[in-house]
Parts: sequence; C-alpha cells; structure tokens
Amino acid sequence: MAAPATASRGKALMLMLRQGLGAPLIVLVMMAMIVVPLPPLALDVLFSFNIAISLVILLAVLYVQRPLEFSIFPSVLLMVTLLRLALNVASTRVVLLHGHEGPDAAGKVIESFAAFVIGGNFAVGFVVFAILTIINFVVVTKGAGRVSEVSARFILDSLPGKQMAIDADLNAGLLSREEAMRRREEVREESDFYGSMDGASKFIRGDAIAGILILFINLIGGFAIGMAQHGLSAGEAAEIYTLLTIGDGLVAQIPGLLVSTAVAILVTRVSRSQDMSGTVMTQLFGQYKALAIAATLLGVVGLVPGMPNFAFLTLAAVLGYAAWVLYRRSLAPPPAPVADEAPKPAAPTELSWDDLSPVDSLGLEVGYRLIPLVDRAQGGELMARIKGVRRKLTQELGFLIPPVHIRDNLEFSPGAYRILLHGVPIGAGDILPDRELALNPGRLPVNIDGVPTRDPAFGLDALWISPLNRRQAEALGLTVVDPATVMATHVSHLVRQHAPDLLGHEEVQQLLTALGRSHPKLVEDLTPRTLPLSVIVRVLQNLLTEKVPIRQLRRICEALLEHGPNTQDAAQLTAAVRAGLGRFIVQEINGLAPELPVYTLAPPLERVLQESVSGNGAALEPGLAERMHQSLLECVKRQEAVGEPAVLLVPGPVRSLIAKLTRTGIPELHVLAYHEVPDDKKLKLVGNVG
Repeated sequence: MAAPATASRGKALMLMLRQGLGAPLIVLVMMAMIVVPLPPLALDVLFSFNIAISLVILLAVLYVQRPLEFSIFPSVLLMVTLLRLALNVASTRVVLLHGHEGPDAAGKVIESFAAFVIGGNFAVGFVVFAILTIINFVVVTKGAGRVSEVSARFILDSLPGKQMAIDADLNAGLLSREEAMRRREEVREESDFYGSMDGASKFIRGDAIAGILILFINLIGGFAIGMAQHGLSAGEAAEIYTLLTIGDGLVAQIPGLLVSTAVAILVTRVSRSQDMSGTVMTQLFGQYKALAIAATLLGVVGLVPGMPNFAFLTLAAVLGYAAWVLYRRSLAPPPAPVADEAPKPAAPTELSWDDLSPVDSLGLEVGYRLIPLVDRAQGGELMARIKGVRRKLTQELGFLIPPVHIRDNLEFSPGAYRILLHGVPIGAGDILPDRELALNPGRLPVNIDGVPTRDPAFGLDALWISPLNRRQAEALGLTVVDPATVMATHVSHLVRQHAPDLLGHEEVQQLLTALGRSHPKLVEDLTPRTLPLSVIVRVLQNLLTEKVPIRQLRRICEALLEHGPNTQDAAQLTAAVRAGLGRFIVQEINGLAPELPVYTLAPPLERVLQESVSGNGAALEPGLAERMHQSLLECVKRQEAVGEPAVLLVPGPVRSLIAKLTRTGIPELHVLAYHEVPDDKKLKLVGNVG
C-alpha cells in the first residue's frame, strides 16, 4: 500500500506546482542559494541544470514560429539570470572557503572546465574567458540590446496607427468584432513584449558586467585568503584560486552566452509567422546566382599556389553543384494537374434560352496584376475581405447583399479595376499591388517616399508607399492599408450609395417570407390584401435612398398596414413609415446623445417652400434654391467642425422636396420632419437657414 500512497502524494505535489506553487518555490530556492552554503555535489547538479536550461531556451527560440509565441521569454530571462547570479554567489563561497583543499573543492563541473576547457593553464583560462566575455558583452549583448531598444520604440510609436487601421477595417466591414478584438489584443501584446524585451536585455548586460567583477573579486579574495589563512605560498595560491575562479567564470559565462544568443535571435526575428530553418535555407541558399559566383571565387582562390587548395576547391565544387541543382529546378515547369480522364469534345448543340447568361447584380473586373489579390492559392485576401463587407452591410442595411462576381479583364491596364452594378460601371480605380496605401486624413506634412494618389473611395490625399515604410508612416499618424483593403473599402462605399438599386422584388419577397415565419398574420394582411408587392418594394427603396436602413421590417410593415388602406402612393407611404421609425432614425443620426442639434428654416423661406409644394408640381425658383443650398452647405461645415451631425428640421410637407434637393450635393445633411422627432427627445436649436 505504500507505493500507491507515494504515487498519489507525487501527483498531488505536481498538481500544486502546476497551479501556481512552482514559480514562488523557484524564487525562494534561488534566494536560499545566496544565503545557505551548498555542497560541491549540489553545485554540480545546479551548474548542469543551468547549462541544460540555457540550451533549452536557445532551441525553443530557434523553433518558435513568431516572437509573440514566446511571450513569457522576458520573465524566463529574468529567472535564468537570477539563477546564474545565485550560482555565482554560491560557488564563490565554496571557492573561497575550500579552495585550498584542491581543484575539486568546488565540484567536478568547475574542475572539469578548469582542467579540460583551458587545459589547466590559468593564462589560457584568462584569454578564453576574456574572449568569451568580449563576444558576449561587446557583440551579442550590446547588439541585442540596441535591437530591442529600437524595436520597442518603433512598436510603441506605431501603436496609434495600428489601432486606427483596425478601427478602419472594422468600420469598413473587413473585420468582425471578434477579429478586431483579437487584433487589438495582439497589438497590445506585441507592444508589451518588445517593451519588456527592451528592459530584459539590460539583465543580460548587467549579468555580463557582474561576471567580470565576480572574477576579479574571486581572484583577489582567493589569493589573500590562501596566503593569510591557509599558509599557501604566492605561487600555490595564485595557481589554485586562479584555476578555480576561471573555471567558475567559464561555467557561468557559457550559459550566459547561450541565453544572450537566444535574446539576439528572438529580437531580430520578424513579426510574421515563419519557420526559421526553412526561411534561412530558402532566402540564404535559395539563389543559384549567389551560389555560382561564390563557387567561382572559391575556385579561383583555391588555384592560387600556397593556399589550402583542397579545402577551397572542395567547397567550390559543393557550392557549384548546389547552384546547378537550383538552376535546373528553376527551369522545370510547374507540375500540371493530372486529369482522371481526357475530356471528350462536346457535340455542337442548338442555341437555347439557357445560353443567355443573366447580368450579375454586383461585379468586379480586375487587371492581370491584381489577379494574385483574388487567387487564394497565391495568398490573395480580396475574396475574404469582400465577404466581410457583404456580412457587415447585410447586418446594417437589413437585406442580403448579393455576391460580388470577380473576373479578370485583359483589356484593362495591369493595376486597374472596375466595379459594376447590373453590368453598368459605377466606380473604378488603379492599384499598385506591390505597395500599400497611406491615407492622410488630416493633410499632415509627410516626408515619405511614395507615389501621390487619392483614395478611390473617399478622395482623400494618399501615397502608395513601400511596405518597408509602413512603420514610419504609422508613426507619423497616417493610416496604412493594403491593396485588398483599398478595393474592399471602395466596394463597400459604392454598395452603400447604390443600396436601393440592389433591392428588388425577389429580395423583398425573401424578407417578407422570413418575417412571415414569426409574424404570419402581419404579412398575410399586408400583401396582397392591402398593398401590392411593387408598392412595398418602392417604399423600401425610398427608405434606402434616404439612408434609412430597413432592419426594422416589422415596424415598417405595421406602418404600411395602417396607412395602406388610405393611399397607395409610395411617397406618402414613405413619409408615414418615416414617422413610425422616428426614434430609430434619430438614433441612427445622433446615437444615444441626450440632445439633438438642429437647424430650422427661417419663417419667410419656410412659407415660400410650403407655397411651392402646395401647388400641383410647382417648381422652386432657381436663384432661391442656389442660395438655400449654399446656406445649408455652410451649416454642414460648422457642424463638422464641432463634431456634431448636421440636421435640418422642417415641416412635413416640404421635407421630401428639401431632401431631394440636398441628397446629391450635401449628402452629410439629414432632413427631418417635425413629426419624425420623438416627443421625449430634447432639441438644441443651432441656427436658422434663411
């Protein structure tokens, strides 16, 4: 029964270590190593463990795909540094107390390094230790610290730009809310990681300095103790304590060099996921021209008399063969897909109505240089981005956005694209696929190399910049997006503008069918009993034209059912529906703000407009329309300057007329009727339009 009890206690102990007891226990043990004297056997075990854990850290860094996958590395670095310093203190105590007893007084590990690595010669030991210290302190540690410092500075400077880019992708529908949260968390983790690495690199630098100081302290202290307390001669004390000190220094310095190398490798890795060994082989030894030139130069050097001809000529032959293999591989055509069976020629058939292909609701034609953005096999992200745009717009507008059919057009310029609605072009642009678009919304002075252009969606000043300059652009406050995002944003913008043209009878019937599953009586009484489907379609199109989403389909149908027996005029029904959706419309304009800032018409202008619409088809005087348009444009600019929506509150009969006049020229202006504003909504009168 003793064995099961022991096994259960062991499992309980391992469970306690995994649940949080391990880290505090390790810290307490390291602190105890500084105070409590350790026997030579314990030092051997701990020195061996230090070397092993340093090797494990180095190999883990080599095999990790991206730096953020080893986010705990700064803490691990601190723990390893503390372990090494605690071992230095513990070994120093043993060397100074028992060094006179012989070379094995501090354990077999220190003795082995003193005897085997430096051959028992303390002069050689000094030289080897000095070389390792120079490599670790001057080369590796200093370089890693500089890279960590620069990386942390650039990461922190680019943090606002990255967050703005994420918000822009979220607003454009390219990212879901969960994906945006994940990317924000990743950006935060990246900034925390590189900031921690900047501080952790100082641990390595301090550890190297501490190793040098401990070496001299041990030498001076051991020499004094050996002569004063143990009666050794100057030569004996120098030989014994120097060998022990050098061995101790090497035992600590070699793991320190391994950890410093791991730090340098990790901070010099790029942020994207990649296998280091495969990337090195591909990028370093994957160019046959470089290998061929190197083989030629080595062969020339190998033919020079007096040179190590065999070594140089052997290396030249190996590199030449590798270059020849890579060259032959580059000439080989890509493997063609194997077909199971040769296709049989189709017999000619008579034309039928099936040969007449329907026109796509939404289409996207691209030049041949933009095909990699579409092809998923080549890493293209445009299809996924457009899918995200469709999902977001479907949720916002209230009906299913049709798929976007993408095809190449060899008649275009290589980087051109065109967006079509029912076969008619509604937008176009030109893309540089090997660059990224840096938007300058604030017209900031920018000193970055790039090709000046304008954003195809919103007409903002922009630059096509190299991906290498992305961090610099983001640090200057620019929003940097990739070509696929540019095209997807353009598609999203145009779909919003032309949403009424995408809503037809079939789409409305699908909406009513879906509503009928939960409210069958409402749909049954509405159509065809009260209103024909064509009238409902026209009302919904009018709402989308006035930028009112049709998500509130139940409320819309209830308003139509209420007013449908009195009229079938689409304009009157639209006004009735807007009155029923008043609270929803105001919330879409001003959110949950307690007050709604509004402009009103001056009484003389209001009277003129009412007289204009009271007559049957009476038109507005052109000069008056122009002056009113200019006044409304100034109102919109003032509201944009203070960060508030521009809302014009007018009587119900003239709302449709003013909305139609301003829809194209002033799209930012929201025209509301008095009865569309909820009774409990507070209004803030900003001014009058006269």
